[in-house]
Amino acid sequence: MSSKLVPPHLRFASLSEVLPENGLAAGERLSHSRTHSSKSLSNGGAEPSPPITPRNMGFGTPMSPLSPPGSISSFSPAHTPSGSLTVPPNQSPFPDFSNAGLNSRASSHGELPRKSSFGTGSRPNTGDYTRPSSVRLREAFASPKPRPLTLYSTVQNSTVKIQRERPKSTMWTPEKTSEKPWLSNRDPYNRIAYFLTYGVMFFGIAAGAVRCFLGWRGVPVLKGNLCPVMDEHFNSEEGIFGENGKFFREVDMSGFGNGEFEMTTNSPTNSYVRNGYLYITPTLTSDVIGEAAIEDGHIFNITDCTFNITRGLSYTDENKSTTGHTSNISAIGLDQEFDVAGYQKACSAVSNATSGAIINPIQSARLSTRLSASIRFGRVEVRAKIPTGDWLWPAIWMLPVDNVYGSWPMSGEIDIMEARGNGPRYPNQGSNYVRGSLNWGPDHSLNRAFKTYGWWEMRRGSYDKDFHTYAVEWDEEFIRIYVDSRLHHLLDLRIKKSFWELGEFPPGVQQGAETVALHNIWANGTKVAPFDQKFYLILDVGVGGTNGWFPDGKEKPWYDGAETAMGQFWRARHEWFPTWPQDPEERSMVVDYVKMWQKC
Repeated sequence: MSSKLVPPHLRFASLSEVLPENGLAAGERLSHSRTHSSKSLSNGGAEPSPPITPRNMGFGTPMSPLSPPGSISSFSPAHTPSGSLTVPPNQSPFPDFSNAGLNSRASSHGELPRKSSFGTGSRPNTGDYTRPSSVRLREAFASPKPRPLTLYSTVQNSTVKIQRERPKSTMWTPEKTSEKPWLSNRDPYNRIAYFLTYGVMFFGIAAGAVRCFLGWRGVPVLKGNLCPVMDEHFNSEEGIFGENGKFFREVDMSGFGNGEFEMTTNSPTNSYVRNGYLYITPTLTSDVIGEAAIEDGHIFNITDCTFNITRGLSYTDENKSTTGHTSNISAIGLDQEFDVAGYQKACSAVSNATSGAIINPIQSARLSTRLSASIRFGRVEVRAKIPTGDWLWPAIWMLPVDNVYGSWPMSGEIDIMEARGNGPRYPNQGSNYVRGSLNWGPDHSLNRAFKTYGWWEMRRGSYDKDFHTYAVEWDEEFIRIYVDSRLHHLLDLRIKKSFWELGEFPPGVQQGAETVALHNIWANGTKVAPFDQKFYLILDVGVGGTNGWFPDGKEKPWYDGAETAMGQFWRARHEWFPTWPQDPEERSMVVDYVKMWQKC
Protein backbone atom coordinates (compact mmCIF):
# COMPACT_ATOMS: atom_id res chain seq x y z
CA MET A 1 0.00 0.00 0.00
CA SER A 2 2.94 2.26 0.63
CA SER A 3 4.31 1.77 -2.82
CA LYS A 4 3.89 4.73 -5.13
CA LEU A 5 1.25 4.31 -7.75
CA VAL A 6 2.65 4.41 -11.24
CA PRO A 7 0.30 5.57 -13.97
CA PRO A 8 -0.26 2.94 -16.59
CA HIS A 9 1.53 3.26 -19.94
CA LEU A 10 -0.09 2.60 -23.23
CA ARG A 11 1.30 -0.31 -25.20
CA PHE A 12 0.95 -0.61 -28.93
CA ALA A 13 0.93 -3.82 -30.88
CA SER A 14 3.98 -4.63 -32.88
CA LEU A 15 4.04 -5.26 -36.60
CA SER A 16 4.63 -8.94 -36.08
CA GLU A 17 1.50 -9.21 -34.04
CA VAL A 18 -0.59 -7.67 -36.75
CA LEU A 19 0.79 -9.37 -39.85
CA PRO A 20 -0.24 -13.03 -40.51
CA GLU A 21 2.22 -15.63 -39.11
CA ASN A 22 2.28 -19.46 -38.87
CA GLY A 23 -0.88 -19.84 -40.82
CA LEU A 24 -3.08 -17.86 -38.40
CA ALA A 25 -5.97 -15.97 -39.86
CA ALA A 26 -5.90 -12.23 -39.75
CA GLY A 27 -9.00 -11.99 -37.58
CA GLU A 28 -7.68 -14.58 -35.00
CA ARG A 29 -4.30 -12.86 -34.71
CA LEU A 30 -5.95 -9.50 -34.31
CA SER A 31 -8.12 -10.83 -31.49
CA HIS A 32 -5.11 -12.39 -29.83
CA SER A 33 -3.18 -9.15 -30.18
CA ARG A 34 -5.87 -7.16 -28.42
CA THR A 35 -6.01 -9.61 -25.50
CA HIS A 36 -2.26 -9.73 -25.13
CA SER A 37 -1.95 -5.98 -25.35
CA SER A 38 -4.48 -5.49 -22.62
CA LYS A 39 -2.63 -7.81 -20.24
CA SER A 40 0.73 -6.26 -20.98
CA LEU A 41 -0.51 -2.78 -20.22
CA SER A 42 -1.93 -3.86 -16.91
CA ASN A 43 1.42 -5.40 -15.92
CA GLY A 44 3.27 -2.16 -16.64
CA GLY A 45 5.37 -3.55 -19.51
CA ALA A 46 7.58 -1.53 -21.80
CA GLU A 47 5.88 0.72 -24.30
CA PRO A 48 6.29 -0.58 -27.83
CA SER A 49 5.91 1.38 -31.05
CA PRO A 50 2.38 2.33 -32.15
CA PRO A 51 0.53 -0.37 -34.02
CA ILE A 52 -0.69 -0.21 -37.57
CA THR A 53 -4.42 0.06 -37.18
CA PRO A 54 -6.32 -2.19 -39.58
CA ARG A 55 -9.37 -0.68 -41.33
CA ASN A 56 -11.20 -4.03 -41.48
CA MET A 57 -10.95 -7.57 -40.24
CA GLY A 58 -9.36 -8.74 -43.50
CA PHE A 59 -6.52 -6.23 -43.44
CA GLY A 60 -3.64 -7.48 -45.55
CA THR A 61 -5.71 -10.24 -47.14
CA PRO A 62 -6.82 -10.05 -50.75
CA MET A 63 -10.55 -9.66 -50.97
CA SER A 64 -13.08 -9.94 -53.70
CA PRO A 65 -14.66 -6.66 -54.66
CA LEU A 66 -18.06 -8.32 -54.36
CA SER A 67 -17.54 -9.59 -50.78
CA PRO A 68 -18.98 -7.52 -47.90
CA PRO A 69 -16.70 -5.68 -45.52
CA GLY A 70 -15.28 -7.52 -42.54
CA SER A 71 -17.14 -5.31 -40.12
CA ILE A 72 -20.38 -6.75 -41.47
CA SER A 73 -19.33 -10.35 -41.99
CA SER A 74 -18.10 -10.68 -38.40
CA PHE A 75 -21.68 -10.62 -37.13
CA SER A 76 -24.42 -13.16 -37.41
CA PRO A 77 -26.89 -12.32 -40.16
CA ALA A 78 -29.74 -13.75 -38.18
CA HIS A 79 -32.31 -11.02 -37.66
CA THR A 80 -35.84 -11.01 -36.53
CA PRO A 81 -38.52 -10.10 -38.98
CA SER A 82 -38.62 -6.72 -37.34
CA GLY A 83 -34.98 -6.18 -38.18
CA SER A 84 -33.47 -6.49 -34.65
CA LEU A 85 -30.28 -8.47 -34.02
CA THR A 86 -30.65 -11.95 -32.46
CA VAL A 87 -28.09 -12.66 -29.77
CA PRO A 88 -27.78 -16.17 -28.29
CA PRO A 89 -28.28 -16.45 -24.54
CA ASN A 90 -25.22 -15.96 -22.33
CA GLN A 91 -23.21 -14.72 -25.29
CA SER A 92 -22.02 -11.20 -25.95
CA PRO A 93 -22.63 -9.71 -29.34
CA PHE A 94 -18.97 -8.63 -29.29
CA PRO A 95 -16.78 -11.84 -29.14
CA ASP A 96 -13.58 -9.82 -28.70
CA PHE A 97 -14.45 -8.96 -25.12
CA SER A 98 -15.15 -11.37 -22.32
CA ASN A 99 -17.87 -10.95 -19.75
CA ALA A 100 -15.31 -10.66 -17.08
CA GLY A 101 -13.53 -7.88 -18.84
CA LEU A 102 -16.78 -5.94 -19.25
CA ASN A 103 -17.83 -6.42 -15.63
CA SER A 104 -14.48 -5.43 -14.12
CA ARG A 105 -13.67 -1.80 -13.48
CA ALA A 106 -10.81 -0.42 -15.49
CA SER A 107 -7.84 0.65 -13.48
CA SER A 108 -7.13 3.64 -15.71
CA HIS A 109 -8.53 5.62 -18.57
CA GLY A 110 -6.27 3.74 -20.94
CA GLU A 111 -8.06 0.48 -20.22
CA LEU A 112 -11.47 1.76 -21.25
CA PRO A 113 -12.39 0.20 -24.57
CA ARG A 114 -13.70 2.47 -27.33
CA LYS A 115 -17.45 2.43 -27.45
CA SER A 116 -18.91 0.45 -30.25
CA SER A 117 -20.84 2.41 -32.82
CA PHE A 118 -22.98 -0.44 -33.97
CA GLY A 119 -26.51 0.73 -34.58
CA THR A 120 -25.70 4.39 -33.97
CA GLY A 121 -24.93 5.36 -37.53
CA SER A 122 -21.30 6.49 -36.88
CA ARG A 123 -18.11 4.84 -38.09
CA PRO A 124 -17.39 1.40 -36.51
CA ASN A 125 -14.25 0.79 -34.51
CA THR A 126 -11.22 0.15 -36.70
CA GLY A 127 -8.80 -1.12 -34.09
CA ASP A 128 -8.27 -1.90 -30.45
CA TYR A 129 -6.37 1.32 -29.73
CA THR A 130 -8.35 3.47 -27.37
CA ARG A 131 -7.37 7.16 -27.03
CA PRO A 132 -7.53 8.75 -23.60
CA SER A 133 -10.62 10.75 -22.76
CA SER A 134 -8.56 13.90 -22.32
CA VAL A 135 -7.44 13.66 -25.91
CA ARG A 136 -10.97 13.08 -27.06
CA LEU A 137 -12.13 16.05 -24.96
CA ARG A 138 -9.59 18.32 -26.59
CA GLU A 139 -10.60 17.07 -30.02
CA ALA A 140 -14.26 17.75 -29.26
CA PHE A 141 -13.55 21.43 -28.49
CA ALA A 142 -10.93 21.91 -31.17
CA SER A 143 -11.75 24.18 -34.14
CA PRO A 144 -12.41 22.39 -37.38
CA LYS A 145 -9.84 22.60 -40.09
CA PRO A 146 -10.39 25.65 -42.30
CA ARG A 147 -11.88 25.01 -45.66
CA PRO A 148 -9.96 26.27 -48.67
CA LEU A 149 -11.16 29.65 -49.89
CA THR A 150 -12.81 29.94 -53.25
CA LEU A 151 -14.08 32.83 -55.36
CA TYR A 152 -17.49 32.63 -53.67
CA SER A 153 -16.28 32.05 -50.12
CA THR A 154 -17.30 34.52 -47.43
CA VAL A 155 -15.11 35.16 -44.46
CA GLN A 156 -16.93 36.11 -41.29
CA ASN A 157 -15.59 38.97 -39.14
CA SER A 158 -12.67 39.53 -41.44
CA THR A 159 -11.18 42.95 -42.00
CA VAL A 160 -9.17 41.83 -44.98
CA LYS A 161 -10.84 42.86 -48.24
CA ILE A 162 -10.69 40.15 -50.83
CA GLN A 163 -9.38 41.45 -54.09
CA ARG A 164 -11.28 39.85 -56.91
CA GLU A 165 -10.37 40.12 -60.48
CA ARG A 166 -12.70 42.35 -62.43
CA PRO A 167 -14.64 40.67 -65.20
CA LYS A 168 -13.56 41.78 -68.61
CA SER A 169 -15.28 41.80 -71.93
CA THR A 170 -14.37 38.86 -74.09
CA MET A 171 -14.19 41.21 -77.07
CA TRP A 172 -11.59 43.49 -75.49
CA THR A 173 -7.91 42.83 -75.06
CA PRO A 174 -5.19 45.06 -73.58
CA GLU A 175 -3.57 45.32 -76.98
CA LYS A 176 -6.66 47.00 -78.41
CA THR A 177 -7.59 50.61 -77.69
CA SER A 178 -11.17 51.91 -77.57
CA GLU A 179 -12.06 54.07 -80.50
CA LYS A 180 -13.51 57.52 -79.60
CA PRO A 181 -13.64 59.45 -82.82
CA TRP A 182 -15.62 62.31 -81.26
CA LEU A 183 -12.54 63.29 -79.25
CA SER A 184 -10.45 63.96 -82.31
CA ASN A 185 -13.14 65.08 -84.76
CA ARG A 186 -15.64 67.24 -82.88
CA ASP A 187 -19.06 67.86 -84.42
CA PRO A 188 -19.61 71.64 -84.68
CA TYR A 189 -23.34 71.21 -84.26
CA ASN A 190 -22.83 69.81 -80.75
CA ARG A 191 -21.68 73.19 -79.49
CA ILE A 192 -24.62 74.89 -81.17
CA ALA A 193 -27.06 72.41 -79.60
CA TYR A 194 -25.41 72.95 -76.21
CA PHE A 195 -25.80 76.74 -76.24
CA LEU A 196 -29.24 76.53 -77.82
CA THR A 197 -30.58 74.19 -75.11
CA TYR A 198 -29.32 76.21 -72.18
CA GLY A 199 -30.20 79.46 -73.89
CA VAL A 200 -33.84 78.43 -74.28
CA MET A 201 -33.95 77.30 -70.64
CA PHE A 202 -32.55 80.61 -69.42
CA PHE A 203 -34.90 82.57 -71.66
CA GLY A 204 -37.93 80.62 -70.37
CA ILE A 205 -37.00 81.27 -66.73
CA ALA A 206 -36.35 84.95 -67.40
CA ALA A 207 -39.60 85.36 -69.36
CA GLY A 208 -41.56 83.66 -66.57
CA ALA A 209 -40.04 85.95 -63.97
CA VAL A 210 -40.84 89.03 -66.07
CA ARG A 211 -44.39 87.79 -66.63
CA CYS A 212 -44.93 87.28 -62.90
CA PHE A 213 -43.54 90.72 -62.13
CA LEU A 214 -45.68 92.44 -64.72
CA GLY A 215 -48.73 90.51 -63.58
CA TRP A 216 -48.11 91.57 -60.01
CA ARG A 217 -47.60 95.18 -61.05
CA GLY A 218 -50.63 95.04 -63.32
CA VAL A 219 -53.12 94.11 -60.58
CA PRO A 220 -54.98 97.32 -59.75
CA VAL A 221 -55.71 98.08 -56.14
CA LEU A 222 -57.86 100.65 -54.45
CA LYS A 223 -55.93 103.85 -53.94
CA GLY A 224 -56.39 106.10 -50.99
CA ASN A 225 -58.03 105.37 -47.66
CA LEU A 226 -60.92 103.01 -47.00
CA CYS A 227 -63.39 103.91 -44.28
CA PRO A 228 -65.36 101.06 -42.63
CA VAL A 229 -69.12 101.22 -43.12
CA MET A 230 -70.18 97.84 -41.71
CA ASP A 231 -68.38 95.09 -39.81
CA GLU A 232 -70.92 92.53 -38.61
CA HIS A 233 -69.95 89.09 -37.23
CA PHE A 234 -73.43 88.09 -35.98
CA ASN A 235 -72.37 87.41 -32.41
CA SER A 236 -75.91 88.32 -31.31
CA GLU A 237 -79.28 88.81 -32.97
CA GLU A 238 -79.65 92.12 -31.20
CA GLY A 239 -79.42 94.95 -33.69
CA ILE A 240 -79.65 92.69 -36.74
CA PHE A 241 -83.39 92.81 -37.53
CA GLY A 242 -86.28 95.05 -36.69
CA GLU A 243 -86.46 98.79 -36.45
CA ASN A 244 -83.04 100.39 -36.84
CA GLY A 245 -81.58 96.96 -37.48
CA LYS A 246 -78.63 96.50 -39.84
CA PHE A 247 -80.57 94.13 -42.12
CA PHE A 248 -83.98 94.90 -43.52
CA ARG A 249 -86.31 91.96 -44.19
CA GLU A 250 -88.03 92.50 -47.52
CA VAL A 251 -91.49 90.86 -47.52
CA ASP A 252 -92.73 90.21 -51.04
CA MET A 253 -94.21 87.44 -53.18
CA SER A 254 -94.11 89.08 -56.62
CA GLY A 255 -91.11 87.07 -57.92
CA PHE A 256 -88.79 90.14 -58.04
CA GLY A 257 -88.94 90.37 -61.81
CA ASN A 258 -87.42 86.89 -62.30
CA GLY A 259 -90.58 84.83 -61.87
CA GLU A 260 -89.14 83.21 -58.74
CA PHE A 261 -91.32 80.65 -56.96
CA GLU A 262 -90.67 81.71 -53.38
CA MET A 263 -92.17 84.38 -51.17
CA THR A 264 -89.83 86.25 -48.82
CA THR A 265 -91.03 86.65 -45.25
CA ASN A 266 -89.99 88.25 -41.99
CA SER A 267 -90.49 84.97 -40.16
CA PRO A 268 -87.71 83.83 -37.78
CA THR A 269 -88.05 80.43 -39.45
CA ASN A 270 -86.59 81.79 -42.67
CA SER A 271 -83.97 84.22 -41.31
CA TYR A 272 -82.31 84.06 -37.90
CA VAL A 273 -78.99 84.34 -36.06
CA ARG A 274 -77.61 81.32 -34.20
CA ASN A 275 -74.17 80.36 -32.87
CA GLY A 276 -72.48 83.35 -34.45
CA TYR A 277 -73.93 82.84 -37.95
CA LEU A 278 -76.72 84.35 -40.00
CA TYR A 279 -79.06 81.79 -41.62
CA ILE A 280 -81.36 82.22 -44.62
CA THR A 281 -83.45 79.05 -44.82
CA PRO A 282 -86.04 78.07 -47.45
CA THR A 283 -89.07 76.10 -46.20
CA LEU A 284 -92.29 74.72 -47.66
CA THR A 285 -95.38 76.91 -47.54
CA SER A 286 -97.42 73.72 -47.07
CA ASP A 287 -95.92 73.45 -43.58
CA VAL A 288 -98.02 76.52 -42.73
CA ILE A 289 -101.25 76.23 -44.76
CA GLY A 290 -101.21 72.61 -46.01
CA GLU A 291 -100.73 71.16 -49.51
CA ALA A 292 -104.38 71.37 -50.55
CA ALA A 293 -104.55 75.11 -49.90
CA ILE A 294 -101.57 75.75 -52.17
CA GLU A 295 -103.32 74.29 -55.23
CA ASP A 296 -106.97 75.33 -54.84
CA GLY A 297 -109.46 77.43 -52.92
CA HIS A 298 -107.23 79.56 -50.72
CA ILE A 299 -106.35 83.24 -50.47
CA PHE A 300 -103.01 84.05 -48.90
CA ASN A 301 -102.18 87.55 -47.65
CA ILE A 302 -98.59 87.93 -46.60
CA THR A 303 -97.98 89.72 -43.32
CA ASP A 304 -96.04 93.03 -43.19
CA CYS A 305 -95.65 93.37 -46.94
CA THR A 306 -92.89 95.89 -47.78
CA PHE A 307 -93.92 96.69 -51.36
CA ASN A 308 -94.39 100.38 -50.62
CA ILE A 309 -90.76 100.63 -49.50
CA THR A 310 -89.05 98.38 -52.00
CA ARG A 311 -90.90 99.84 -55.00
CA GLY A 312 -90.11 103.48 -54.15
CA LEU A 313 -88.08 105.19 -56.87
CA SER A 314 -86.38 107.79 -54.68
CA TYR A 315 -84.44 107.01 -51.56
CA THR A 316 -81.56 109.47 -51.11
CA ASP A 317 -81.89 111.89 -53.99
CA GLU A 318 -81.75 115.26 -52.25
CA ASN A 319 -83.11 117.05 -55.30
CA LYS A 320 -86.35 115.08 -55.18
CA SER A 321 -86.71 114.60 -51.47
CA THR A 322 -88.63 117.40 -49.68
CA THR A 323 -89.44 115.69 -46.41
CA GLY A 324 -86.00 115.86 -44.83
CA HIS A 325 -85.48 112.10 -44.91
CA THR A 326 -81.91 111.10 -44.21
CA SER A 327 -79.77 109.01 -46.50
CA ASN A 328 -80.96 105.53 -47.42
CA ILE A 329 -84.58 106.11 -46.33
CA SER A 330 -87.27 105.81 -48.97
CA ALA A 331 -89.44 108.80 -49.77
CA ILE A 332 -92.60 106.72 -49.97
CA GLY A 333 -95.33 108.06 -52.21
CA LEU A 334 -93.55 111.27 -53.12
CA ASP A 335 -92.49 110.27 -56.61
CA GLN A 336 -95.35 108.10 -57.83
CA GLU A 337 -98.94 107.23 -57.18
CA PHE A 338 -99.87 104.18 -55.17
CA ASP A 339 -99.72 101.09 -57.41
CA VAL A 340 -102.74 99.00 -56.39
CA ALA A 341 -102.15 96.20 -58.93
CA GLY A 342 -98.51 95.97 -57.97
CA TYR A 343 -99.37 95.85 -54.30
CA GLN A 344 -101.88 93.04 -54.77
CA LYS A 345 -99.36 90.98 -56.77
CA ALA A 346 -96.61 91.49 -54.22
CA CYS A 347 -98.64 90.98 -51.08
CA SER A 348 -101.33 88.36 -51.83
CA ALA A 349 -102.04 85.25 -53.92
CA VAL A 350 -105.03 83.05 -54.75
CA SER A 351 -104.94 79.33 -55.59
CA ASN A 352 -107.34 78.03 -58.26
CA ALA A 353 -107.19 74.54 -59.71
CA THR A 354 -109.16 75.58 -62.82
CA SER A 355 -106.77 78.32 -63.89
CA GLY A 356 -103.69 76.50 -62.57
CA ALA A 357 -102.77 79.41 -60.29
CA ILE A 358 -101.14 78.37 -57.03
CA ILE A 359 -99.76 80.09 -53.96
CA ASN A 360 -95.98 80.41 -53.85
CA PRO A 361 -94.95 76.95 -52.59
CA ILE A 362 -91.69 78.08 -50.93
CA GLN A 363 -90.98 80.59 -48.17
CA SER A 364 -87.53 82.14 -47.87
CA ALA A 365 -85.87 85.46 -46.91
CA ARG A 366 -84.31 88.46 -48.60
CA LEU A 367 -82.16 90.71 -46.42
CA SER A 368 -80.77 94.09 -47.48
CA THR A 369 -78.83 97.01 -46.06
CA ARG A 370 -80.81 99.65 -47.98
CA LEU A 371 -81.75 101.38 -44.69
CA SER A 372 -78.40 101.01 -42.93
CA ALA A 373 -75.32 100.85 -45.20
CA SER A 374 -74.38 101.70 -48.78
CA ILE A 375 -71.15 102.66 -50.53
CA ARG A 376 -69.96 104.46 -53.65
CA PHE A 377 -66.62 102.95 -54.63
CA GLY A 378 -64.91 100.73 -52.12
CA ARG A 379 -64.94 97.14 -51.07
CA VAL A 380 -67.53 94.58 -49.90
CA GLU A 381 -66.56 91.22 -48.39
CA VAL A 382 -68.95 88.41 -47.34
CA ARG A 383 -67.85 85.05 -45.98
CA ALA A 384 -70.60 82.49 -46.53
CA LYS A 385 -71.53 78.91 -47.36
CA ILE A 386 -74.11 78.34 -50.08
CA PRO A 387 -77.06 75.92 -49.60
CA THR A 388 -77.51 72.41 -50.98
CA GLY A 389 -80.65 71.43 -52.93
CA ASP A 390 -81.99 71.37 -56.46
CA TRP A 391 -83.26 74.67 -57.90
CA LEU A 392 -82.03 76.79 -54.98
CA TRP A 393 -80.60 80.14 -56.10
CA PRO A 394 -78.35 81.78 -53.46
CA ALA A 395 -77.13 85.29 -54.24
CA ILE A 396 -74.99 88.07 -52.78
CA TRP A 397 -75.52 91.20 -54.83
CA MET A 398 -75.98 94.97 -54.86
CA LEU A 399 -78.56 97.41 -56.20
CA PRO A 400 -78.45 101.20 -56.40
CA VAL A 401 -79.99 103.09 -53.55
CA ASP A 402 -81.48 105.55 -56.04
CA ASN A 403 -82.39 104.67 -59.58
CA VAL A 404 -80.65 107.81 -60.82
CA TYR A 405 -80.49 106.66 -64.44
CA GLY A 406 -83.84 104.88 -64.50
CA SER A 407 -85.32 101.51 -63.64
CA TRP A 408 -83.49 98.23 -63.93
CA PRO A 409 -81.07 97.74 -65.65
CA MET A 410 -80.45 101.43 -66.46
CA SER A 411 -79.03 102.15 -62.99
CA GLY A 412 -76.99 98.96 -62.87
CA GLU A 413 -76.67 95.84 -60.72
CA ILE A 414 -73.55 94.23 -59.20
CA ASP A 415 -73.76 90.46 -58.67
CA ILE A 416 -70.95 89.52 -56.28
CA MET A 417 -71.96 85.87 -56.16
CA GLU A 418 -74.71 83.77 -57.73
CA ALA A 419 -74.86 79.99 -57.64
CA ARG A 420 -77.12 76.99 -58.10
CA GLY A 421 -77.85 74.47 -55.36
CA ASN A 422 -77.91 71.58 -57.83
CA GLY A 423 -74.98 69.20 -57.41
CA PRO A 424 -71.81 69.13 -59.53
CA ARG A 425 -73.46 66.72 -62.00
CA TYR A 426 -75.90 69.42 -63.07
CA PRO A 427 -74.98 70.20 -66.72
CA ASN A 428 -75.47 73.98 -66.39
CA GLN A 429 -72.92 74.76 -63.67
CA GLY A 430 -73.99 73.28 -60.35
CA SER A 431 -72.76 73.94 -56.82
CA ASN A 432 -69.10 73.65 -57.89
CA TYR A 433 -69.43 76.98 -59.76
CA VAL A 434 -69.93 80.54 -58.56
CA ARG A 435 -70.58 83.43 -60.92
CA GLY A 436 -70.20 87.20 -60.81
CA SER A 437 -71.56 89.77 -63.26
CA LEU A 438 -72.64 93.34 -63.95
CA ASN A 439 -76.11 94.15 -65.35
CA TRP A 440 -76.45 97.39 -67.30
CA GLY A 441 -78.17 98.74 -70.38
CA PRO A 442 -80.68 101.35 -71.63
CA ASP A 443 -83.49 98.80 -71.71
CA HIS A 444 -84.41 95.38 -70.36
CA SER A 445 -83.93 93.84 -73.80
CA LEU A 446 -80.55 95.54 -74.19
CA ASN A 447 -78.99 94.27 -70.99
CA ARG A 448 -75.25 93.85 -71.68
CA ALA A 449 -74.53 91.48 -68.80
CA PHE A 450 -73.07 88.97 -71.27
CA LYS A 451 -70.17 91.39 -71.83
CA THR A 452 -69.28 91.65 -68.13
CA TYR A 453 -69.62 88.33 -66.38
CA GLY A 454 -67.46 85.37 -65.38
CA TRP A 455 -67.28 82.37 -63.09
CA TRP A 456 -64.87 80.27 -61.09
CA GLU A 457 -64.98 76.49 -60.84
CA MET A 458 -63.90 74.39 -57.89
CA ARG A 459 -62.34 71.32 -59.48
CA ARG A 460 -62.22 69.20 -56.32
CA GLY A 461 -65.36 69.79 -54.32
CA SER A 462 -68.21 72.29 -54.29
CA TYR A 463 -68.96 75.59 -52.64
CA ASP A 464 -71.77 74.19 -50.49
CA LYS A 465 -69.37 72.17 -48.33
CA ASP A 466 -67.45 74.99 -46.67
CA PHE A 467 -67.24 78.75 -46.18
CA HIS A 468 -65.74 80.97 -48.85
CA THR A 469 -65.06 84.68 -49.07
CA TYR A 470 -66.87 86.60 -51.84
CA ALA A 471 -65.73 90.16 -52.52
CA VAL A 472 -66.02 93.11 -54.88
CA GLU A 473 -63.61 96.01 -55.29
CA TRP A 474 -64.41 98.92 -57.55
CA ASP A 475 -63.57 102.51 -58.25
CA GLU A 476 -63.27 104.80 -61.28
CA GLU A 477 -60.58 102.60 -62.87
CA PHE A 478 -61.65 98.97 -62.38
CA ILE A 479 -64.27 96.56 -61.02
CA ARG A 480 -63.06 93.23 -59.68
CA ILE A 481 -65.22 90.39 -58.32
CA TYR A 482 -63.46 87.36 -56.85
CA VAL A 483 -63.74 84.41 -54.48
CA ASP A 484 -61.19 83.72 -51.72
CA SER A 485 -58.30 85.39 -53.58
CA ARG A 486 -57.72 88.03 -56.23
CA LEU A 487 -56.22 85.23 -58.31
CA HIS A 488 -59.66 83.57 -58.38
CA HIS A 489 -61.42 86.48 -59.97
CA LEU A 490 -64.84 85.98 -61.48
CA LEU A 491 -64.64 89.34 -63.20
CA ASP A 492 -61.69 91.70 -63.63
CA LEU A 493 -62.83 94.67 -65.68
CA ARG A 494 -60.47 97.58 -66.47
CA ILE A 495 -62.56 100.63 -67.31
CA LYS A 496 -60.78 102.26 -70.23
CA LYS A 497 -63.88 103.59 -71.97
CA SER A 498 -67.46 104.37 -70.96
CA PHE A 499 -70.09 101.68 -70.64
CA TRP A 500 -72.05 103.29 -73.45
CA GLU A 501 -69.13 102.72 -75.78
CA LEU A 502 -68.54 99.25 -74.36
CA GLY A 503 -72.18 98.28 -74.94
CA GLU A 504 -72.14 99.03 -78.68
CA PHE A 505 -75.88 99.67 -78.63
CA PRO A 506 -77.94 100.05 -81.81
CA PRO A 507 -79.08 103.52 -82.86
CA GLY A 508 -82.72 102.70 -82.15
CA VAL A 509 -85.02 100.19 -80.49
CA GLN A 510 -88.40 98.93 -81.62
CA GLN A 511 -91.29 99.68 -79.30
CA GLY A 512 -94.47 98.32 -80.78
CA ALA A 513 -95.03 99.88 -84.17
CA GLU A 514 -92.57 102.68 -83.58
CA THR A 515 -88.79 102.85 -83.57
CA VAL A 516 -87.36 104.93 -80.76
CA ALA A 517 -83.91 106.41 -81.11
CA LEU A 518 -81.42 105.57 -78.37
CA HIS A 519 -79.29 108.17 -76.68
CA ASN A 520 -76.60 107.94 -74.06
CA ILE A 521 -78.53 107.75 -70.81
CA TRP A 522 -75.28 108.01 -68.82
CA ALA A 523 -74.02 111.13 -70.53
CA ASN A 524 -74.28 113.16 -67.31
CA GLY A 525 -72.34 110.58 -65.33
CA THR A 526 -68.71 109.59 -65.16
CA LYS A 527 -66.85 107.07 -67.25
CA VAL A 528 -67.88 104.33 -64.81
CA ALA A 529 -71.63 105.19 -64.94
CA PRO A 530 -74.04 103.66 -64.05
CA PHE A 531 -71.77 102.27 -61.30
CA ASP A 532 -70.85 105.69 -59.99
CA GLN A 533 -73.75 105.85 -57.51
CA LYS A 534 -74.33 104.40 -54.05
CA PHE A 535 -75.17 100.69 -53.90
CA TYR A 536 -76.53 98.64 -50.99
CA LEU A 537 -76.06 94.93 -50.24
CA ILE A 538 -78.64 92.12 -50.61
CA LEU A 539 -78.46 88.55 -49.29
CA ASP A 540 -81.13 86.08 -50.38
CA VAL A 541 -81.96 82.50 -51.37
CA GLY A 542 -84.34 82.28 -54.31
CA VAL A 543 -86.05 79.15 -55.69
CA GLY A 544 -86.60 78.45 -59.38
CA GLY A 545 -87.66 81.20 -61.76
CA THR A 546 -88.56 81.83 -65.38
CA ASN A 547 -85.80 84.26 -66.41
CA GLY A 548 -83.44 81.58 -67.74
CA TRP A 549 -81.10 81.26 -64.77
CA PHE A 550 -82.07 77.59 -64.85
CA PRO A 551 -82.07 76.79 -68.60
CA ASP A 552 -84.85 74.61 -69.98
CA GLY A 553 -83.89 70.96 -70.32
CA LYS A 554 -84.94 67.39 -69.65
CA GLU A 555 -83.70 67.60 -66.06
CA LYS A 556 -85.84 70.66 -65.33
CA PRO A 557 -89.46 69.98 -64.23
CA TRP A 558 -90.96 73.22 -65.59
CA TYR A 559 -90.86 75.31 -68.74
CA ASP A 560 -90.01 79.01 -68.54
CA GLY A 561 -92.60 80.01 -71.12
CA ALA A 562 -95.48 78.15 -69.47
CA GLU A 563 -98.20 80.19 -67.74
CA THR A 564 -98.32 77.56 -64.97
CA ALA A 565 -94.57 77.16 -64.51
CA MET A 566 -94.87 77.49 -60.73
CA GLY A 567 -97.51 74.75 -60.66
CA GLN A 568 -95.31 72.44 -62.75
CA PHE A 569 -92.51 72.98 -60.28
CA TRP A 570 -94.72 72.23 -57.27
CA ARG A 571 -96.22 69.08 -58.76
CA ALA A 572 -92.72 67.67 -59.31
CA ARG A 573 -91.79 68.09 -55.64
CA HIS A 574 -91.23 64.33 -55.28
CA GLU A 575 -88.20 64.81 -57.59
CA TRP A 576 -86.48 67.90 -56.13
CA PHE A 577 -87.50 67.95 -52.47
CA PRO A 578 -85.54 64.77 -51.55
CA THR A 579 -82.37 66.63 -52.64
CA TRP A 580 -82.95 69.22 -49.93
CA PRO A 581 -81.24 68.14 -46.68
CA GLN A 582 -83.59 67.36 -43.81
CA ASP A 583 -81.49 69.53 -41.52
CA PRO A 584 -82.68 73.11 -42.24
CA GLU A 585 -79.22 74.50 -41.59
CA GLU A 586 -77.76 72.33 -44.37
CA ARG A 587 -80.11 73.82 -46.95
CA SER A 588 -79.49 77.35 -45.70
CA MET A 589 -77.12 80.00 -46.89
CA VAL A 590 -74.95 80.53 -43.81
CA VAL A 591 -73.15 83.87 -43.43
CA ASP A 592 -70.14 84.23 -41.16
CA TYR A 593 -69.55 87.96 -41.51
CA VAL A 594 -70.30 91.01 -43.68
CA LYS A 595 -67.79 93.83 -44.12
CA MET A 596 -68.14 97.02 -46.15
CA TRP A 597 -65.60 99.81 -46.73
CA GLN A 598 -66.08 103.02 -48.67
CA LYS A 599 -63.36 104.95 -50.40
CA CYS A 600 -62.78 108.15 -48.48
